[in-house]
Amino acid sequence: MAIVIADRYTLDPVHIGKGGMGEVWGATDRRLRRRVAVKFIRFPDDEPDPDLVRRFVRESQLTARMDHPGVPVIHDAAQVGDGPFQGRLYLVMQLIDGISVDDLVAEHDPLPIGWAAAIAAQTCAVLAYAHGRKLIHRDLKPSNLMLARDGGVKVLDFGLAVALDASERSRITRTNQTVGTLAYMAPEQFRGEVEARSDLYALGCVLYRMLTGELPFDGPTEASVMHGQLYEKPAPIRDLRPDVPAGLEAVALRLLAKQPQDRPASAAEAYRLLEPYVTALPELPGAIDQGPTPWHMYAQVVGRIPAVPPDVPRDDAPPASRTGADGAGGHDGIGAGAREEISAGDLVRARRQAERLARESRYGEAAGMLTRVAEEAGTHLGDGHSDVIGVRIDLANILLTGGNYARAAAAFHRLAEDLARRDGPDTDLVFEFRRQEATCHAALGESDLALDRLRGLLTDQMRVRGRDDDRVTALREQIGLLLHGIGRNDEAVKVLGELAADLERRHGPAAPAVRELHATIRRITRD
Repeated sequence: MAIVIADRYTLDPVHIGKGGMGEVWGATDRRLRRRVAVKFIRFPDDEPDPDLVRRFVRESQLTARMDHPGVPVIHDAAQVGDGPFQGRLYLVMQLIDGISVDDLVAEHDPLPIGWAAAIAAQTCAVLAYAHGRKLIHRDLKPSNLMLARDGGVKVLDFGLAVALDASERSRITRTNQTVGTLAYMAPEQFRGEVEARSDLYALGCVLYRMLTGELPFDGPTEASVMHGQLYEKPAPIRDLRPDVPAGLEAVALRLLAKQPQDRPASAAEAYRLLEPYVTALPELPGAIDQGPTPWHMYAQVVGRIPAVPPDVPRDDAPPASRTGADGAGGHDGIGAGAREEISAGDLVRARRQAERLARESRYGEAAGMLTRVAEEAGTHLGDGHSDVIGVRIDLANILLTGGNYARAAAAFHRLAEDLARRDGPDTDLVFEFRRQEATCHAALGESDLALDRLRGLLTDQMRVRGRDDDRVTALREQIGLLLHGIGRNDEAVKVLGELAADLERRHGPAAPAVRELHATIRRITRD
């Protein structure tokens, strides 16, 4: 007997897809007599709490308002009242006739270069639309990208990752494919921070996989994948596939920058970087219909319409210079003496200008400009104002990226102090700035000071997060590896040995993370 949801949607006999967040069924909408897809959301023990249900419905409503050809249309969202799926949340959406990028890569391994660029560029177009509406995907990966038979890309699951907070999302993905999700997470997401450019990092992981057939960071355990995302550089793409253009490799590696400000400033910019490589699109038998379709006819005409009228400035145009009372204009748009007060718009323009300078490796100019802006804004708005904090974070990161470790350490130290006074000493950002300060001291060769900072941070993190938190585990491992790096091997073995014992207690002696730590300890003892 067929299963009917909400007395309306008749499910097909077998589901058509299954993943970490749930399963998808083809269905027939009996009221409107059309084919749809029904996605059931998976929860631990299948018992979502009422607050989660309300948030899910709210975010689904926001997603349903998205009007872009690259986003499947959402028709309905609710909770099943009875039957075999009783209590489960579900989405009813447009049924896509196509193949997931995950399956496409598995079939071709790797993709033709033009198609990899085309899929990434179309994804950027969707992200540019979503980010403009303050929606961040948070879980972009090949299984969430569908290539329709007309060659268009559909981005799935917008709103699901937004509706679920970090702890709930971790519990859900852990049910099935934690490592698969970690493999596409931006470094800042491990610290509980998400911004639009986190999606661009995930897209960089997807592009890397499409071009090489491999993940940029892989390993047998969650810890090894996380370590790669946080600290390691991916293997050069052209070492794995020499026919990839050097320029496209540079775009992919820029998307994979550890610091968000080192990635393209926006999805629109990433699109412009990728578009030149959307060439030589060969046939993909079984995946793409051959010949022009009505959709292609429509899109080709739309593509000829000027995107920006000649008299309308682009959003990413450099800020115009201002002229002060003395007639002198500031080249950074915030000239000294130009105005008595600084606005939020001034800060946004200054940060964009600094991003452009940093992308050109003009770190000194970028840092100098942000220093002036931060001082002026701090005078008018206060050092703890959110907009001023944003400028100061940009400044500290640019100092770090540019190799000015002494100033970067001081900047991170002041940020941690000011945010501790404003928000409390135990917030994620305060912990992260303390870690960044320690990293700067280590880069300066100030090993004892770096270790002192890291150990103090470890004490506080263990107090707040507990001994078994993954971030605490990573910090303990970092301390052990730093001790080894400066030749204090006995101490390193002690720290890593205690960590291995804790992990063995939690996961057993055969756990891959335990074996990896013991292998590291053996290497250290041989040094």
